[in-house]
Amino acid sequence: MAYWLLAVAAAIWVMVALGGATRLTGSGLSIMEWAPLRGILPPLSEAEWRRLYDLYRTIPQYELVNSGFGLEGFQRIFWLEWIHRFWGRMLGVAYLLPFLWFWWRGAIPRGMMPRLGLLFLLGGMQGAIGWFMVASGFEADRTAVSPYRLVVHLTLALLLFAAVLWTALDLLRGRPAAAVPAQGKVRRQVLAAFWLAALTMLAGGFVAGIKAGFTYNTFPLMDGRLVPAGYLALEPFWRNLTLNIAAVQFNHRLLATLTGLAMIGAAIAAWRRLPDGFARRAVLVMAGAVAAQYALGIVTLLNVVPPALGTAHQALAAGVLAAGLCAWHALREPAPSSPAEPRA
Repeated sequence: MAYWLLAVAAAIWVMVALGGATRLTGSGLSIMEWAPLRGILPPLSEAEWRRLYDLYRTIPQYELVNSGFGLEGFQRIFWLEWIHRFWGRMLGVAYLLPFLWFWWRGAIPRGMMPRLGLLFLLGGMQGAIGWFMVASGFEADRTAVSPYRLVVHLTLALLLFAAVLWTALDLLRGRPAAAVPAQGKVRRQVLAAFWLAALTMLAGGFVAGIKAGFTYNTFPLMDGRLVPAGYLALEPFWRNLTLNIAAVQFNHRLLATLTGLAMIGAAIAAWRRLPDGFARRAVLVMAGAVAAQYALGIVTLLNVVPPALGTAHQALAAGVLAAGLCAWHALREPAPSSPAEPRA
């Protein structure tokens, strides 16, 4: 069961990467119908291709971004979005069929059935939220989806990935048998870095949603300033956190830097205080993933977010999340010991 769930988590990871690619290539709005069953098959005739192309020509993205790119251009963006949706459907099958088989065999541990059922429902909900997000891109004067709906879609994908991976770790490793001296101090530092990384990912969703990465393509300064001009240009204040390009990108940079600093402290603590083993290695892998993600983010920004680098940056965010979950899981408190049996 653990290996099955690890395979599902890997498939979700691929799904996250495909989602980044569809967003960065402008492919996400190419399919204007939500057909969970009929949509499994791609267009099989010239007439069907024409019908879908004519539908696409009715939305603002075509008029304002892709006007006149023809059926061939439409097919290029269509295939990536179709693969993204097809992968999601196959992911559901890859979860449901083994789940039913394990259930039929009586192999599911007691108490885990509700969690596994909830994961399946969340996966179905993710598909519906994906369509809810895509539909926002059909509104007048829009050439992309709502940033708020995009962040909800991305956040739920990462939560689903985290829940599946955590469940697999529960089955593989369980709780530690005994506490390690100073483990609690290291755990607190790891959790601080983990939650900062999670906030950075949330901020990155808004960077993606409003295309903030295509502006201020210098580092470490933003147009020669540490804090960019216009950081508080919008009112009320909270709108700057989600809709102001200068503020959204600065916040993402700041949170990423704080994550890196917190991770350096956690890695030093793990190296000095933990014995060699899974927990220590997991923290060091997490530190390496955070460092790689930070460097990749800078390279992506300086190159004005080419699709390949942007997709890799989104995929590596899931890698940081996975490493952090492994470290957190390994550093948990040991399982409480069972009370001793009374003597006869």
